[in-house]
Amino acid sequence: MTHSNYFKEFIRYTFLNILGMLALSFYILADTFFIARGIGINGLTALNLAIPVYSLINGCGLMLGMGGAIKYAIYKSRNDTFRQNAVFTNSIYMAIIPVLIFVLCGIFLPGAIARLLGADEATWAMTRTYLRVILLFSPAFILSNILNAFVRNDGDPKLAMLATTTGCLSNVFFDFIFIFPLQMGILGAVLATGFAPVINMAILSAHFRKGKNQFHLISLKPDLKLTASTSMLGFPSLITELSSGIVIIVFNFVILNLQGNTGVAAYGVIANLSLVVSSIFTGIAQGMQPLTSRTHGSGDYTVVQKVRHYALTLMLLLSAIVYLFVFIFADPITAAFNSEHSRQLQQIATIGLKLYFVSTPFMDYNIIMAVFLASTERPVPAQIISLLRGLIIIIPMTILLSSLFGMTGVWLSCPASEGLVALIAMIILLTRTPHRKDEQTHAS
Repeated sequence: MTHSNYFKEFIRYTFLNILGMLALSFYILADTFFIARGIGINGLTALNLAIPVYSLINGCGLMLGMGGAIKYAIYKSRNDTFRQNAVFTNSIYMAIIPVLIFVLCGIFLPGAIARLLGADEATWAMTRTYLRVILLFSPAFILSNILNAFVRNDGDPKLAMLATTTGCLSNVFFDFIFIFPLQMGILGAVLATGFAPVINMAILSAHFRKGKNQFHLISLKPDLKLTASTSMLGFPSLITELSSGIVIIVFNFVILNLQGNTGVAAYGVIANLSLVVSSIFTGIAQGMQPLTSRTHGSGDYTVVQKVRHYALTLMLLLSAIVYLFVFIFADPITAAFNSEHSRQLQQIATIGLKLYFVSTPFMDYNIIMAVFLASTERPVPAQIISLLRGLIIIIPMTILLSSLFGMTGVWLSCPASEGLVALIAMIILLTRTPHRKDEQTHAS
């Protein structure tokens, strides 16, 4: 393929993945909007307390899906049919353990987890309900992530996007029906969310029914070595997703002490909008991944770097657009979720949006670089970037800046930590990027 063909393929994969990821995040935003309108501040607080568990479930699915799909794309570029099928089969085996853990937690521990996440008497019952149902639907979330990643890397990004989009639009439809006409409250919201991955998988099954799949289950014992290698490649995707949940937990506890439930509800608006924004750039990263893995597998390092350049250029353009939009429309965005017309919530969230989203270009650069490094079989630097932004820097930065500057410090902790990680990521890229000869040797 020529470079112009790779550019066209990059645009196709990226555009379709951005649409799919936007739809994926949109149904969380729909939950936020309908819960805010139909249930109120306590419902919005309960949703925000429960979102970290959803992030953990989704992160496990992304780890298994992305890690397996990266390996799959590399073996596919080398026409290694047995290893292609082995990777898929082993990815399904790997899903069994987290699925069992999540389902058991959903049956026996939702109330205890709700308390652990900070729910009080006003929000505990709703938080427990949301957690129980989302945990019981975890098999669907994890399996749909695995299938989506493999179908995308099997040359059908259009079907992957269609499945994700349709599943998410169904969530919006059921959200409205369950919360308003049927008056099911928080249970209706979480049931609508749980139905989305089921519909997603029903549509993805067309890839198998039409015989387009170049992967299938085979008779194979679980392979611990393959499990380790795919987990390492997918681990940055887990941390990227998990980091948003960890940040939400830390922010929730800090904000509860500073502004109470209203402050957490205000942060709920920001956190959910942040999921939408990060999904755009996760879409870029996931659109880039099949191309970088494939060309890395075939040893064409020049094209690998071209694709990375395309991704970063698009990232900078969209980051500027996103921040301008958030800055200009911060007040009406907050008002859309402020059904009780709370002046305190309006003020906290409006200021927070303008400060928090300064992190947009740094956060997006970190997401793309972590996936790029993992997709070219450099899991250690990818993991370093993901761990720094998800755990090691953001938590102490939030505690430090909030103690110094109150709520302003809370909002600025994300730009400060993401900016620092972006600087470290640039250094890693400059010092760990192999020469073309080294890359081709490694690929062989």
